[in-house]
Amino acid sequence: MATTNIWQQFKSLIPEGARTVVTITSNNGDGTSSATLRDGTSIRVQGENVEPGGKALIKQGIISSQVPDIPTYEAEI
Repeated sequence: MATTNIWQQFKSLIPEGARTVVTITSNNGDGTSSATLRDGTSIRVQGENVEPGGKALIKQGIISSQVPDIPTYEAEI
């Protein structure tokens, strides 16, 4: 039965789980890579399919794809 709750319908359009863009700093040779978040925090993620220096999209700690290196801007409102 389809729900008539508009909020539930809206939530079903949004994919689950957070996604983050990181810069890959090294491939570790054991199926993982070291990466840096925008704030400078270093993390280790699963996957080695992005070359060091490239940008990657991670979801739940796993590299899901390579993303283009485009400039980002931050504005305070």
